[in-house]
Order: sequence, then C-alpha cells, then structure tokens
Amino acid sequence: MSFLFGNRSSKTFKPKKNIPEGSHQYELLKHAEATLGSGNLRMAVMLPDGEDLNEWVAVNTVDFFNQINMLYGTITDFCSEDSCPVMSAGPKYEYHWADGTNIKKPIKCSAPKYIDYLMTWVQDQLDDETLFPSKIEIETHQTRQHFSRLQLSNFGVPFPKNFMSVAKTILKRLFRVYAHIYHQHFDAVMQLQEEAHLNTSFKHFIFFVQEFNLIDRKELAPLQELIEKLTTKDR
Repeated sequence: MSFLFGNRSSKTFKPKKNIPEGSHQYELLKHAEATLGSGNLRMAVMLPDGEDLNEWVAVNTVDFFNQINMLYGTITDFCSEDSCPVMSAGPKYEYHWADGTNIKKPIKCSAPKYIDYLMTWVQDQLDDETLFPSKIEIETHQTRQHFSRLQLSNFGVPFPKNFMSVAKTILKRLFRVYAHIYHQHFDAVMQLQEEAHLNTSFKHFIFFVQEFNLIDRKELAPLQELIEKLTTKDR
C-alpha cells in the first residue's frame, strides 16, 4: 500500500515494518486478525488468555498506526494547507502540536503539517526499542513445547514502566486523525467508497480503547455521537 504515500515523506506515511514471522507478537497479530474475521469486534479486542497486556496493547497499537496511515493516505489530496489551515475536528475542536521534546510549546499548524508531525512522532516511538521492545524469536517447535505462552512472551527486553502511558498518548493522538477525517473529509471518503473501511477500522479502534480504558472520554467528545451509533447495537 506504499503507493498511497508517493506525495509524502517516505518516513512519515509508510506503515510500520511488519512484525517478524515466528515471533510471539506475530502470533498475537494473527490471533487478532483471525478473531476479527469472525465479525465480532468486541471479542476481537479482548486480551487472549494467558497473554501479557503490554504486549497485546503494543501489537494492536502498531496495527492501528498502520491502518490510520493508510486511511489518511487515501485522502491526502483533499487535505491541504489551503483546505485545512488548522488541525480540527469540527468547529469546536482544534488541536495544536507539541511533542515535549522538539516542540515543547504547542504550536498552531495546518492539518497536514500536524498529521505529519504526529505520524513521525508515533513512528519514532514504535521504533524505540526501550519503549516497544521486539521479542527474540523462539525458532524451534521443540523449544516452544517447553514453555507456556506467557513464559515465551517474557523472553527479551521487558516493557518499561511508562509503556502504558506512552501507548495511551499515541492512541489519543491517533484518534485525532480519525476525528479530522470524519469531520473534514467524509465527503471525500464517500467519493472514494472507503466509508465501510473507515467505519470498521474506527469501530475496532473504539472497542479496543474502551476495553482497556486507554483514552479519556473527554478526548473522544468530537466523535461521541458517532461512537454511540457504531457501538450501541453491539452492547
């Protein structure tokens, strides 16, 4: 899908490299995909028995980053400095960018610039081995037989104590891209016949963050009405 991002920085709008086959995180991703295939999104987001919550959140965060990257990539021609001079989610919600490191004081910027900052920042977090450690691979079936799934997940570098805090910030910021697309570019999404894909991705995202209480309700306010509509029938 990298062809979607030809007019953007190759670093920013490029899905995170695939989780290596044979790794435990790859098994978790395949489990999530298989459960998603059943059509039961609430079941798909639940922590599998015996698995580590941090690792489950890490795998899904990477997956959502990839999804949102591709969804935004389809409408970049409609999101420009002229059409979106501020990063907003409707008239009531405007977002200013700060990452606490390079840009400490929030700055007002256009939506494409904000999202460029955001995606670059998220990519940097995902590539940081101290935050998102990649597990060593257990190559042989015989080795796997001697360890439980939970024991296997504990191989390699442990997740840092602040991991969940970082993951929550990433997901909070990724939500803002969904919110911008829905409020400012839904006509373009419909024109491209991508609304079913967008709705399914967003519904999956919302079920996940609700399951583990990863985003404050006030942060979800720009899309609260849509969230109620998408999730009510699944209660």
